Amino acid sequence: MTTARKSQRKNGSAAPRDDVDIPLARDEFACALTGDLSETLQDVVGVEEASGFMSIVGARTGDRINALYRDAHGVERLDRNSVVAVYVDLSHRIGGDFYVIEQTPDRVVLGNRKCPFGRHAEGRPSLCMMTSNVFGRIAAENLGYSRVRLDEAIARGDAGCRVVVDFRPVEKPGDDEREYFRTET
Repeated sequence: MTTARKSQRKNGSAAPRDDVDIPLARDEFACALTGDLSETLQDVVGVEEASGFMSIVGARTGDRINALYRDAHGVERLDRNSVVAVYVDLSHRIGGDFYVIEQTPDRVVLGNRKCPFGRHAEGRPSLCMMTSNVFGRIAAENLGYSRVRLDEAIARGDAGCRVVVDFRPVEKPGDDEREYFRTET
């Protein structure tokens, strides 16, 4: 036994062991880290400002995910049906459970039974800006425009999420809606 291990045991420190059941894996760690970051921002600067910070992260994430799907499909732009399919596929890949409630040429209404952030979303509504921005950026970059409204959210204490994504602009969006536009590159 090495001197370091003897020293750890004398001082009451535990040596790392593979046979100890600790619920910590990369996904759980990433969700906890993101949840803690969101909560810290909310505590320090308030929910509205924290949502702004999370919006920036969500926009970058949305752009990266959009590029992955367009590359995988070998297209420059996804059509409306593909955008909706991406929402559902993406959520399932990252541990969510989004599904289509209603779909028309002008909008899609999505439900969600399981937040990708799991229990780490509870009481952290600024995390919802990740969903808004990812969905908004994907639609806007492919279709030119989107407007997202989060009617219900697990993070706000609702039983599930209800997300409305409109693909056509209106004269005056509601206060609880966020607009997204295609960026010129």
